Order: sequence, then structure tokens, then C-alpha cells
Amino acid sequence: MTAPNLKFLDYLGKVIRRVHLRHFGKLKPNQIDLKRRRDLLTAADTETEHVVIAEIRKHWPEHSILGEESGAHLNDSEFCWIIDPVDGTTNFARGLPVFACSVGLCRRLTPVLGLVEVPYLREHFTAAMGKGAFLNGVRLKVSKVPDVHGALLATGFPYIRNEVKKNNVDNFGKLCLMCHDMRRLGVASVDLAYVAAGRFDGYWELYLKPWDVAAGALMVREAGGTVTDFEGGDDWLFGENCVASNKRLHEELRSHLSGTERGYKPWGREIEAKLRTGH
Repeated sequence: MTAPNLKFLDYLGKVIRRVHLRHFGKLKPNQIDLKRRRDLLTAADTETEHVVIAEIRKHWPEHSILGEESGAHLNDSEFCWIIDPVDGTTNFARGLPVFACSVGLCRRLTPVLGLVEVPYLREHFTAAMGKGAFLNGVRLKVSKVPDVHGALLATGFPYIRNEVKKNNVDNFGKLCLMCHDMRRLGVASVDLAYVAAGRFDGYWELYLKPWDVAAGALMVREAGGTVTDFEGGDDWLFGENCVASNKRLHEELRSHLSGTERGYKPWGREIEAKLRTGH
């Protein structure tokens, strides 16, 4: 059977685009639910995840799948697809055209294939380990900005920002006074893809989930950038904090960040352990 590749991501991107654009700007009130405070679920989220999983199952039924909406479907495979059907659901529900679908394929927790489909903007970001990162087929490269002072940075804020003291407001307040400027799109996968494209020089965020970062982080690395957790290590996929940059300013950016609460237990550690061992 053919291994997952960029050609499959090109096909999958077209499928996702059709579903997203069929719903965008046309959602009815009964097609938007509230999962928890600030966290929306729309008919587009549900349908997109169903369609993406169905396409994967056609070709690789033995692979594990971790979906934001449908949860973990774990097999003994060393491969796991990690899916965010609509990243930026609030934007989508409000008619703001910046939203995406993120699909990452990991092998033993290492991202090897990534898709960030941004349908309304017709931007198709892909990456394959060792082969590069691309936007609509054109190879991507991170920026060359050498320091935070000249950097355009991006970040986001967690849904639980009222429930935790370390909610990124302090990081934002400090860095927005230091850098060239800041952006907050509300779509983590797009923030990462834009670092890979050199549009942003750096990005960080707290309380993220694997489906937010699995695809975009691979793009940053394949475009010549760096992705770590706030401590400079590799616990960013399930560790719930991530900093990505063009590499040149990474340590400077990271040095100004404070992470999650002491004693806070990241989501999904049991799933992480199963994916690490394959059973």
C-alpha cells in the first residue's frame, strides 16, 4: 500500500475546502453549539472531521487517529493522524475568513507529514519530513529577522484564561512593548504556517493541544525554523506550550516567556504514552 505523501495531502485539501466553503457564512443558530466557555462547535467541525477520517480510513485503516471532536481511536500502529477540523472556529462562526483545517501525521510522536488548509484564502500549506514545506506548491523559508526588537510576533490566548493565573497576558504585555508589532489571528495552525512562510518571525502560545500544532510545527522545522517548548525542550506536542521561530531569535524570545501553572497537568498524557509505544 502506498505510504501517506504530499499527493494525498493535495487531494485531502480539496476535500476540506469544499466542506468548509459550503458552510462558511451560512451557519444557522442551531448549527453552532458551545462545548464549554468560549469553545464553539459547529456543523462544519463535525462534518469536516468525519470526512477527513473517512478519507484516511480508505487508505490506512490500521493507523491511529486523534481528532479534536471525535477523540482518540488508537490502534497498534506506529502512525497517528492528528486532526483539527476547523481551527479558528470562533472566526468561522462569526464570518471572519481566517480559519483552517490542520491534519498532521506522526510516527511515534514525531510529525512526518502536515497539512494546514486555509480555504477562504486559498492557501494550501503542506510539509513532509526531510522534503520541505510548501505553500501552493512553492517551497517555504523562514524569515531572517535577527532579534525580537525587529520581529513581527504572533500569539493567542486560552479559553481557560479566567481559570488560570498564567494566561499569557503577562507574556503579551511584555513582548508587545519590545517587538516591532504583534498579531493575534486566533488560529494556531495558521500562526505556525505563517512562521514557516516568513510572514511572522516568531509565535508562542500556552494550553495548546496536539491538533493545534502537529502539522504547523513540522512546517516551521522544514522551512528552517525552530520549535520547542518554553523550556527549550521537545515537550510541545502534548506539553501544551509551544514557541516557534525563525531560529535566529528563538532563545531571545523564549527567555521572555513564562509557562503554565505549577502543578498544572497537561491534557492527554495517557494518549501520549500509548502513541509512544504503539500499544
